[in-house]
Amino acid sequence: MLAVTLCAAAASPLPALAQQDRPAAAAARMGPVAAAIREHADGKLRKFYAARGFRPLWARSGKIGAEAEVLIGYLRSAELDGLDPSDYEVGKLRDALAAARAGSPDDVARAELALSEAFASYVRDQRRPGEAEMTFADKKLRPRKLSEDAVLRAAAFPKDFARYVRDMGWMSEHYVRLRELAGRARASGASRDTLDRLARNLDRARLLPGPAVRHIVVDASSGRLWYYQAGKQVGTMRVVVGAAETQTPMLAGMLQWAILNPYWNVPDYLVRDDVAPKVLAGRSLAAQKMEALDGWGAGAQRIAPASIDWTAVAAGRSIPRVRELPWAGNSMGKAKFLFPNKLGIYLHDTPKRDLLRKDDRHFSNGCIRLEDAATLGRWLLQKPLRAPSKAPEQAVPLPVQVPVYLTYLTPVATKAGVSFRKDVYGRDG
Repeated sequence: MLAVTLCAAAASPLPALAQQDRPAAAAARMGPVAAAIREHADGKLRKFYAARGFRPLWARSGKIGAEAEVLIGYLRSAELDGLDPSDYEVGKLRDALAAARAGSPDDVARAELALSEAFASYVRDQRRPGEAEMTFADKKLRPRKLSEDAVLRAAAFPKDFARYVRDMGWMSEHYVRLRELAGRARASGASRDTLDRLARNLDRARLLPGPAVRHIVVDASSGRLWYYQAGKQVGTMRVVVGAAETQTPMLAGMLQWAILNPYWNVPDYLVRDDVAPKVLAGRSLAAQKMEALDGWGAGAQRIAPASIDWTAVAAGRSIPRVRELPWAGNSMGKAKFLFPNKLGIYLHDTPKRDLLRKDDRHFSNGCIRLEDAATLGRWLLQKPLRAPSKAPEQAVPLPVQVPVYLTYLTPVATKAGVSFRKDVYGRDG
């Protein structure tokens, strides 16, 4: 039966004719501009367009959309990104757009492909890390070189492509804001020092993802936190961040756990300068709602406070591990949110609400105290932030790990153009 079937297929010309007719039939179905893209696209662009049936990205109803002029505006001002506008051959791109206005499908297709090529090149260059240093506690968050296909697929995903281009949706809103400030500063003839300072901040913002990525940003300059999902900002709050002596670092990691009813491990200097003097003055550890342990390992055991030489502790000769028990006034509040990092940094609730009302909120030992841990916890856990019991240190895994980026952005908009917050950490110099 197999031999008969093969012979019959070889004897009939119909399958071969059908094969020859397929390209023409496909071209007829896809429309004149798509058919022209199919003819002219090659290399990496062809891979992108073939995956979408050669449908255009920039053209609608046979005409190039207004977002093309938005892109050209970005390319012409690419020096704001630390890039060279001449790298993008804006003149040739304008010529292609002018030819496309005549309406020829071939000319529209050529303009379409030229726009995609310039766009992919610009986005790849713009997202390339500059000189800003950030510690990536999770290697997956380290910026990678983007492919043209990846850039274009990301651009094709949003329902409103024109808005994606207009809002520079592949970049963080913080980057877009600083870029606008840099443009305003250049137009007003700002000093070289101002422009250089803006450029340093832009390099920091360049490391942040666009809003399509579900993530959190903490700015240690303004003492503020934002969180993003599905292409937009969904929440913001005040935070207390590190003091000048105990700075919140430039750090990125993956939030993995919520710890409910947490302990607070008292820093060594506070054990020496605060806890020990109180004990020596007659106030017990229990009265301070604290306990001492014999080490830092998972199997650490409680030790009797009377066994500790508190005079030596106050002198700094011996520092035991001391932790505060969960209670209404615990320095961690009701919850803390952990991401693995060697610096011991995390986000946490706080009972000290007065510090959150201050304009300058640089008071912590480097960790981030949250204005509204309950709301952030609900977003992270996708359910109310509520401990099922009074048991201490209840670890709840997040249903989805969420990237968190700790950055430092000092520029602010003013009526005169641009100003800078006080450089508390000395990173703008």
